[in-house]
Amino acid sequence: MGHMGNSLAHLTLALSQTLQMSGVDNPALSLSCALCRSSDDDPDQFGEKVTLKKERLTVHYLCLLTSSGIYQRGAEHEGICGFLLEDIRQEVRRAARLTCVVCNHKGASVGCFVRSCRKKVHFPCGMKQNFIFQFSGLFPSFCPDHSPSQSVSVSELSLPQSCSVCLDSIEPLLSFSILKCPSCHTSWFHRDCVQHQAHSAGLYFFRCTLCNNKDMFQEEMLRMGIYIPERDASWELEANAFEELLHVYQSCDAATCICKNGRTHSAKTGWFEVLRCRLCGSTGTHRKCSGVGLDTTDWACPDCAQAVDGKASLVARSSTPPQQGGDRKGGERRSLLSKRSLSSSYSPIGCKRLVELSGGEALSAGLALVRRADFNPAHTLCVRFLDQRKNLFHSSPGGGGEEASRRHFLKLLLQQVQSSSVFEGPRGNKNLALDAHALQEDLYFDVGVLLALSLVHGGPPLLFFSPALFQVLFNFPRDAALTPGHMTPDTTPKNRRYEMMISEAKSLEDLKEATAASWQYLKLAGCNQPISSLDQKGALVDHLVSFTLITRMQLPLQRLREGLRTLGVFNQVQLFPALFSRTFCGPPELLSGQVVAQLLSVNLSPQDGRRVAELPVLCFWRNFLSDCEVGRSAVSLQDLLRFATGAEEVPAAGFQPPPLLSFLHPPGGGEEEGREGVFPQSLPSSNQLALPVTSCYAAFKSCMETVVSLHTHLLEG
Repeated sequence: MGHMGNSLAHLTLALSQTLQMSGVDNPALSLSCALCRSSDDDPDQFGEKVTLKKERLTVHYLCLLTSSGIYQRGAEHEGICGFLLEDIRQEVRRAARLTCVVCNHKGASVGCFVRSCRKKVHFPCGMKQNFIFQFSGLFPSFCPDHSPSQSVSVSELSLPQSCSVCLDSIEPLLSFSILKCPSCHTSWFHRDCVQHQAHSAGLYFFRCTLCNNKDMFQEEMLRMGIYIPERDASWELEANAFEELLHVYQSCDAATCICKNGRTHSAKTGWFEVLRCRLCGSTGTHRKCSGVGLDTTDWACPDCAQAVDGKASLVARSSTPPQQGGDRKGGERRSLLSKRSLSSSYSPIGCKRLVELSGGEALSAGLALVRRADFNPAHTLCVRFLDQRKNLFHSSPGGGGEEASRRHFLKLLLQQVQSSSVFEGPRGNKNLALDAHALQEDLYFDVGVLLALSLVHGGPPLLFFSPALFQVLFNFPRDAALTPGHMTPDTTPKNRRYEMMISEAKSLEDLKEATAASWQYLKLAGCNQPISSLDQKGALVDHLVSFTLITRMQLPLQRLREGLRTLGVFNQVQLFPALFSRTFCGPPELLSGQVVAQLLSVNLSPQDGRRVAELPVLCFWRNFLSDCEVGRSAVSLQDLLRFATGAEEVPAAGFQPPPLLSFLHPPGGGEEEGREGVFPQSLPSSNQLALPVTSCYAAFKSCMETVVSLHTHLLEG
């Protein structure tokens, strides 16, 4: 019987899909959504459920918005909220051919927005599998592998422990189900709670429950997949919802009411007119019952009169002007968090900004640049190297002109930033350091700006962030636990010793001894509690590591993030954290022949005769790259890259303009005997390399090695 029931269910599903593809309405499914095939009617989860009885069509509004193959082509009153009926039916037929990766049934109308991702789901199935649906712009949808995320960026010393909407306890760990406010950073909430709040408040009243921010809050919630209905709040739509607020209090609250018509009687004028308290408005009296004269209009009840020292009048506002002098100086003092805010949106690089570098002090020159009042990160950097007498070098160390000067400056800058007081730990594996002077000078923000500037303006990959620092900055890998191994040897050695003592405790006595020796540190971290079991060790170590790397570093982390927002770098890393982790964290990727070959786009000649001669040279080029890689050539791949582009390594943002590979033909018209005297040429300013057209690989290799070796010798000499 069970097997027959399953067969019947599959037959029904197949029949419904066949009806969808043919455009025939199924009466039995008329109350089910035509896109997701669900009959649930929950506006919070699926939006409004719209049924057109005449057309025998039912859809969820959010299923329409998130479907990948349908767009609003009509006016709001046409079809269903602007979605035309023929478009909806066409989308149903399209989805009927697509299989959902969650339930393995047809009808998956929602696809991941990343083109290389082939995941398709029904809208309800996507919600169950933590898909994020952005209800703005192009209404993209993202699978868990490509969805946006939030990072820990709170300014308080302790993370919130409760949801700011439902007030239930939460685990202070950002994830799909736990979100936070981007404005105050202290309001954390469950995804379901904030979605219910958005559905109730609507577009005009939806805001953070703590800081009351609206614009930033709504923008971030839309980015994280919260649907905000474009309507008034639900409480504003209820009929007579605030009717009681229109009622005027009309009752005598005197100890003894002498009105024959009762306490609720109020004459328009005279002794039995009810006066309301001028201060609270919720207490009244007949004039006669409290002995108030007919000419008195300013009356206060006994409770309010006592609160204002018996004066039955409103408290006057102070007209004293603000103090001048001492307090003024304090009022003008600028907080670290109110420092200039650089644009976080990407701007085309244009205009030029001069940077003069003396004595190799790249970090000092960079700080002077970003602290200028007229600093614009989108301006192109023009770098000049000066000697000790402030005389201008004719070229940068290494030669190559303006582009090479900028690259050399950015390389020096990253080396000196890595060695600054902002970071600690071994070279290539740095954590953020807690430095009072750096906080006072707001150096963390400036370093973030310089790092963003270097990445966008052609600097090399950073490659010195530790995995722990990248994780706490960008929350990647998601929800991964931090361990004592993530701390560097320079991370507060005394506290690190305490943590190692606790983590290495083998017995309950050893654990108690370790906690007793470090009680002051445990108290500072907020976890100084009695130890009764060795099982508490793991949670204690996790709390201490989180305190050391995250909680006590909140202000430095926040300022570094704000600096990295320059030119949109932080937002881009959040969108593609796995890709950018290779840019921020080491080790460096070795330059290979395949990488060099992919860097240079091949530009073959349009003439057939020349193209025939160039194709063998292209094979020579690939063989030459292989010889350089394995050491069978007198030059290295780095020498070859520097000859073609002037750069010693591939910039983090790639080369601009993209490198181009062309061919240099001999002047003899292509005769064999004249094809051996051509040498390669390069134009580093535009990243162009011209290969010599020769008759054999030996001649090609000889020409390339001769010129590239000479170029390397001149640079190093």
